[in-house]
Amino acid sequence: MAGLAGTLLPAFGYLPALGRGGFSLEPWHRFAALPGIWTSVGRSLATGIATTLVSLGIAVALCAAWHGTAWFRHSQRLLAPLLSVPHAAAAFGISFLLAPSGWLMRWISPSLTGFARPPDWLTVHDPHGISLTVGLVVKEVPFLLIMMLAAMAQSDADRSRRVALSFGYGPMTGWLKGVFPRLYPQIRLPVLAVLAYGISVVDVAMILGPTNPHPLAVRLVRLFNDPDLSWRLPASAGAMVQGVLVGVGIVIWTGLERWVRAAGSRWVVSGRRHPEDRALRFAAGAVWVLATGLLIAGLAAMGLWAFADGWRFPEVWPDRLTWTTWERHADGLRAPLVNTLSLALGATGMAMLLAVGLLEAEARSERGSWTRFGGLLYLPLIVPQVAFLFGAQILLLSAAMDGRWLAVAWMHLVFVFPYVFLTLSGAYRAWDRRFESVGMCLGASRFGVFLRVKLPMLLRALTAAAAVGFSVSVGQYLPTLLIGGGRLPTITTEAVALAAGGDLRVIALHALVQMALPLMAFGLAVLIPGWQFRNRRALQAAS
Repeated sequence: MAGLAGTLLPAFGYLPALGRGGFSLEPWHRFAALPGIWTSVGRSLATGIATTLVSLGIAVALCAAWHGTAWFRHSQRLLAPLLSVPHAAAAFGISFLLAPSGWLMRWISPSLTGFARPPDWLTVHDPHGISLTVGLVVKEVPFLLIMMLAAMAQSDADRSRRVALSFGYGPMTGWLKGVFPRLYPQIRLPVLAVLAYGISVVDVAMILGPTNPHPLAVRLVRLFNDPDLSWRLPASAGAMVQGVLVGVGIVIWTGLERWVRAAGSRWVVSGRRHPEDRALRFAAGAVWVLATGLLIAGLAAMGLWAFADGWRFPEVWPDRLTWTTWERHADGLRAPLVNTLSLALGATGMAMLLAVGLLEAEARSERGSWTRFGGLLYLPLIVPQVAFLFGAQILLLSAAMDGRWLAVAWMHLVFVFPYVFLTLSGAYRAWDRRFESVGMCLGASRFGVFLRVKLPMLLRALTAAAAVGFSVSVGQYLPTLLIGGGRLPTITTEAVALAAGGDLRVIALHALVQMALPLMAFGLAVLIPGWQFRNRRALQAAS
């Protein structure tokens, strides 16, 4: 809230640090006079809504078509690895795949296209934001699927689906009529978080988005980093516009919800069963395979570039794979890697302590669930980062705290904590409290039971939540850039900064390291409980 206030006051001309002690509308006039600014606004809004519609459509179609099948259960194993890939790394992967000289074009050239050189096409940075939307969709679909799977576990979805099938409904129709109406209210906040992120994203937009003009959030970041400090006032006005834009997006989405609810209600009571939906089911599965395949193929192309010694178009494979790029840039990687690890470990440690403390206090107070505060938990995910990080930066500048490790870690915590809390809360609340009663009957104190019984039994959930928090922190771009003031470079800020460069090997190297860190965290989240309870099968199941 202090960050929002710190953005609002400069938006109306009040910034004593620049000698502006009065209020005026001049920043708004300067912002509105920027060339192409309303095109940037429109592109940001369109990209956010399109990303949310397509991502939700794919996730819903996949669940409706294949929920309850063995293929669906096998597909769920891909979700955690896909979710662990940072947005920037995924965007680089899509860029390496879809660019005119990308891997996809190499596979079909020159045999199918006749191209001996990369065509002059805008398959990346296209003016309509299609590549930006694709880059966001391949990352948001796994997120929404995980949210839907968690919600289905609380909605008795399996039994509802079987009852619908017993009445002669097709699998997709039965799921959409019997499960989705009760499921959607539980995933509405995550859906709105996807909408807000799509409208205000910065790092992915810099890698894949339109360039003439850029989406609004990218232009605001450049205004804030302009050497002419007077541009911070119109940038603050633009940050408020960005906040309003997310509000407009939510209003439009709410209108769509009402229209779908009205049309869907008539369809639900129509009695139409649509038993023959095999073609639609395979189409839904094919779209999921395509989205996943795009991301995996892009990451594979990125991995090849990180080791490629020479790779001329239209060759499908590099001339040879070497460690030359890694050896040349090893020294430059050291400081960003140390900063990334220290910030991620610090923010995740603080988030874990805070989440466990709140959940334990909730368990002992018996005053009900923290669920009613779910909206507050999602607040940092729904409010655009640019709307309050600019204000937070100004406040930290006033307090001479900008660029400090603690300030950056604290800002990472703002975004890490909601994910850690949501990942941990389900398992923590489901823990059987009879174990606590048994422990206390045997003479252990309540704290002793918490330390020696509860935490070990929840080890798998704790390590999973820590891995999610670590992954979120590694992917933070804007908080690190603005609060760190360029003095705490991380792998993510370095990778995005290289996006405008021409050395694909260096870009791939940084993106690969950025992707490897969360994967290692998720690997440890699986290995640590497995090793700790390798001789205790029942405890493994309970954790």
